[in-house]
Amino acid sequence: MASRARVRAPELVGAGGWLNTGGKDLTLADLRGRILVLDFWTFCCINCLHVLDELRELEEKHRDTVVIVGVHSPKFVHEADHQAVVDAVARYEVHHPVLDDPELVTWKQYAVRAWPTLVVIDPEGYVVAQHAGEGHAHAIAKLVEELEAEHTAKGTLRRGDGPYVAPEPVAGDLKFPGKAVRLPDGHYLVADSGHHSLVELAEDGETVVRRIGDGERGFVDGTAPRFSEPQGLALAPEGLGYDVVVADTVNHALRAVRLSDGSVTTLAGTGKQWWQSSPTEGPATGVDLSSPWDVAFFDGRVWIAMAGVHQLWAYDPATETVAVVAGTTNEGLVDGPVAEAWFAQPSGLAVSADGEKLWVADSETSAVRWVSRETKDVHTAVGTGLFDFGHRDGAADQALLQHPLGVTVLPDGSVAIADTYNHALRRFDPATGQVSTLATDLREPSGAVLVGEDIVVVESARHRLTRLRLPEEAVRVDAVAHRTQRAATEVAPGTLRLDVVFQAPSGQKLDERYGPSTRLLVSSTPPELLLSGAGADSDLTRELVLSDQLTEGVLHVSAMAASCDDDPEIEYPACHVHQQDWGVPVRITPAGASRLPLVLAGME
Repeated sequence: MASRARVRAPELVGAGGWLNTGGKDLTLADLRGRILVLDFWTFCCINCLHVLDELRELEEKHRDTVVIVGVHSPKFVHEADHQAVVDAVARYEVHHPVLDDPELVTWKQYAVRAWPTLVVIDPEGYVVAQHAGEGHAHAIAKLVEELEAEHTAKGTLRRGDGPYVAPEPVAGDLKFPGKAVRLPDGHYLVADSGHHSLVELAEDGETVVRRIGDGERGFVDGTAPRFSEPQGLALAPEGLGYDVVVADTVNHALRAVRLSDGSVTTLAGTGKQWWQSSPTEGPATGVDLSSPWDVAFFDGRVWIAMAGVHQLWAYDPATETVAVVAGTTNEGLVDGPVAEAWFAQPSGLAVSADGEKLWVADSETSAVRWVSRETKDVHTAVGTGLFDFGHRDGAADQALLQHPLGVTVLPDGSVAIADTYNHALRRFDPATGQVSTLATDLREPSGAVLVGEDIVVVESARHRLTRLRLPEEAVRVDAVAHRTQRAATEVAPGTLRLDVVFQAPSGQKLDERYGPSTRLLVSSTPPELLLSGAGADSDLTRELVLSDQLTEGVLHVSAMAASCDDDPEIEYPACHVHQQDWGVPVRITPAGASRLPLVLAGME
């Protein structure tokens, strides 16, 4: 086994304390003798949610040697609220200890630059690997097996039960519901995400009529179906043979429900997550999807808010095919033709009354966007980018939201916004260009349904539907504005060497059979920050030239590498994709660094 760099792991510190430990505070000394995997995550981040799912198998298979610790490191202000972290740990079924680090103390100690980042610590307390982004579960599993063998031989591995203590379960008919639709008979169908099922409620929005799904996570069609954290719902037109389309988020699938008997069929997706270089169109049940979060019938097709890859896709019921219709997979806020626009975790969809606009809640940019049916281009109504958010009403170009998840078209053509992390219902009026607040004191609203002169809001973190009368006047709130609080990296103007560090996992090599196995895309906010070096190429090292006319900005770096099993005896070796997007705040100063290393996998 190759020797590794040995760096002593810093202590685990977080002002929010520990969750899932039965009230005990943990230290590295408590975990000595175990293989420790730190998962730096934040609950707004779809890539972090993917990694939670990737780690489940590792967690189960090596439960007597491996301890996974989630280090919750917030991006948004709401994510620094301890109760919100408690809710997220329950919502996403996190079955390991979690350190709540609202001030990013441990994040800084480990020099983390991106969500998600995984750090592996050996039984003697040394950092032996760091991985940013998704797709590293196989590499970590291989490393764990090597560490188990090495430290068993040395006598430094301690087996046994881990420190995880399950919290009290959430009681109630609903558990972190996602979105809802109103059925023709006045009932509601709710995506009961935390119970992995759909629930039909009576007109009062409380009485359970029936449940579709048995509450267990799974991917099963038929009259005894299973879902995995379903979110978005859309009523289907007559004549399709089904009544409701479901965004079955963690199954990476589109499902259809026939209400007469509660039977479920799969319309699109394979159950596997889409990765770069996978097909982006074709027969729907043969194409992978990535965390579909909402659905809406628009322009003759089912449009899909594909949160996992920052795109909009569409399913065509006539041909039973699926294809990308907007977005590039790059994360950000860029308007223009659908093929060139950038989104950031689109999570809510609604169609205007005339069918000419598709409204989009673009959560990570805290924005509301829209797609024109006629011109096929993307526009931003509210929002400025990945790093600015808050609660500010007024002119749309100055207004601020905080991670909205839902949009609902109102009778006058305006749009109600489930402003999730502001715990508010907001309104954007295209006629006046103004943003106002309709209601506050909601708890993580994730969607809403119009019912006459009322609006029924899905209060996800209160596990209920709440009916409100649409007010004639806006609620007055104190305006607040925030920026993502991460320490800026000081860099010098002029030439900056960017190095994305990637070391193929043990037993693997870069896959060069069909061309370059790596990809690097670089851009900046503002664009004027980069005088040269922007764009895409296959080399993971690049010289950038930074402007000396600016004092700060953000470098956006997206890297991908593909590696395959390195064994000549294997005719068809398994291949794996590693990918990550970084948004690196930089401060331009003459004394700054001339090199920027970003670790995709390995050790710097």
